[in-house]
Amino acid sequence: MTSSPEVKSFFDQNTNSASHVVHDPATGACAVIDSVLDYDLVTGRTGTSAAEPLIGYVEANGLTCEWVLETHVHADHLSAAPFIQDRLGGKLGIGANITVVQDTFGKIFNAGTEFERDGSQFDRLFNDGDEFSIGSISVDVMHTPGHTPACVTYVMGDAAFVGDTLFMPDYGTARADFPGGDARALYRSIRRVLSLPAETRLFLCHDYKAPGRDEFSWQTTVANERAHNIHVHDGVGEDEFVAMREARDKTLNMPKLIIPSIQINMRAGDTPPPENDGNVYLKVPLDKL
Repeated sequence: MTSSPEVKSFFDQNTNSASHVVHDPATGACAVIDSVLDYDLVTGRTGTSAAEPLIGYVEANGLTCEWVLETHVHADHLSAAPFIQDRLGGKLGIGANITVVQDTFGKIFNAGTEFERDGSQFDRLFNDGDEFSIGSISVDVMHTPGHTPACVTYVMGDAAFVGDTLFMPDYGTARADFPGGDARALYRSIRRVLSLPAETRLFLCHDYKAPGRDEFSWQTTVANERAHNIHVHDGVGEDEFVAMREARDKTLNMPKLIIPSIQINMRAGDTPPPENDGNVYLKVPLDKL
């Protein structure tokens, strides 16, 4: 059983997003985690320049894509999952509480009865404690809500993919003010992640490069987070964290891509169905977010 999977990360500076290819050296099986589809907010055009290098890496190294995984429904970039699946194959997985997100945002966007809110757009819905494999790598699923209700962390040997739950120690933690978010749940999820062995590598979904740091970074360790995370290092209690997080969230603007991202990502990266003119449209709800 492989205890230290190999990870290759790809950073999209347009959305400050990190995607990861994790693979089993013994079998060449791999998973793609948190892929990114290009989106131009002004023109509404999509593209694949962020996803192509990732696909090229998988193909150049002769890897077999078994899974396309999402840590949550992203609000800051569009998922490239359908494009990845079309090119590489693999089953698409996300946390089982995607149904909560679909119900919440299905109402916000008035998605209609044709939009299924049962997670059926995905191949696998993961519950807390579920296990699956990537080649000979055993993967444990941790439900880590707070940022969103559907957030999960994928633990694979000495590596864990935490989505937006944690950022680099000098930047802190995820916001918890989206519909369904909860700062108290976030704290408890973080402490659970930080109970993993100290040497566990943590792979993040974003980096916004805290002031004073020259380079983007998206990999840290449990020990580093416990010692240095500015929001939630050891010694920070739950009430203190919740007060900080809620106050900070009140000062934040919504992500610039939240409206297109949620409409696409709650559908597993697919677009809404075309309207009677054959074109696809996204909605902009007024005074809702």
